[in-house]
Amino acid sequence: NGTNVEEFVLLGFPGTWHSRVSLVVVFALMYSLTVIGNASIIGLVWISSNLHTPMYFFLSNLSFLEIWYTTGVVPKAIGVMLGTSQTISFRVCILQLFFILSLGATECFLLSVMAYDRYLAICYPLRYSSLMNSGLSTRLVLSSWLGGFLAVSLLAFLTSRLTFCGPDVINHFLCDIDSCLALSCSDTWPVELATFLVSIIVVVASCVVTLVSYMYIISSILRIQSVHGRKKAFSTCSAHLSVVTIWFGSTMFLYVKPSAQNSLDLNKLVNTFNTVVTPLLNPFIYTLRNKEVKQALGRAFQK
Repeated sequence: NGTNVEEFVLLGFPGTWHSRVSLVVVFALMYSLTVIGNASIIGLVWISSNLHTPMYFFLSNLSFLEIWYTTGVVPKAIGVMLGTSQTISFRVCILQLFFILSLGATECFLLSVMAYDRYLAICYPLRYSSLMNSGLSTRLVLSSWLGGFLAVSLLAFLTSRLTFCGPDVINHFLCDIDSCLALSCSDTWPVELATFLVSIIVVVASCVVTLVSYMYIISSILRIQSVHGRKKAFSTCSAHLSVVTIWFGSTMFLYVKPSAQNSLDLNKLVNTFNTVVTPLLNPFIYTLRNKEVKQALGRAFQK
């Protein structure tokens, strides 16, 4: 692979032993709740016949993605903070980078697909079942997964061709693009350009589709005569809108920029929010703000 450095040392969050142990407890608790919460949504959609709709099919795919997204980060981060697994080989570093970025790109596509689904449901309620059938929803999900992994393939390949001469210390708890570019002793311009272009294609394009969908959604909701009708229509997309705002806000900060020369400490904090906090929030947002999910959850507990 043309590198002199065979492995990297992850710093994680430098501090006292007690502060790092406290962070480990927080990370472990949030990871456990994330897996339990998202797995519960998948199980709930699976066993509840009234949730066998495209909207919840997309939601279960999002939950499945969130489990793997946080799993690719948190276990290693806990090992780094405990000091038991601070090193990471170059190949595993590139693999983690590819895995995390691909799942992140897939989430961008899935959220835009979910926005388009809500657009059809609210703007074309009578034709929704024929427009968004099972075949189309399956194709959209498969396209999101395939597009997410293909979009990052070239970026991961270019990163793997970088030369690292030392130092070998990464000021992070995971391998990300900015950290690799900061340590490379070769020309990083091709990777920075590829990162910027992929970010524009994946993040900005997905965000534009989502924004346009919600412009039409809000316009249609405002034309509804009854207050109850407007409230009901808005409740069907409010949870998704909350998730979209949180996700795209942090993702744009991390990746949509012409250069990687941002504060690595600040990137570390935003990455913590993106990879640990956001996957935890999603199941709670969809559960607490969705009447159908709460009813299905109540029936499941009664059984």
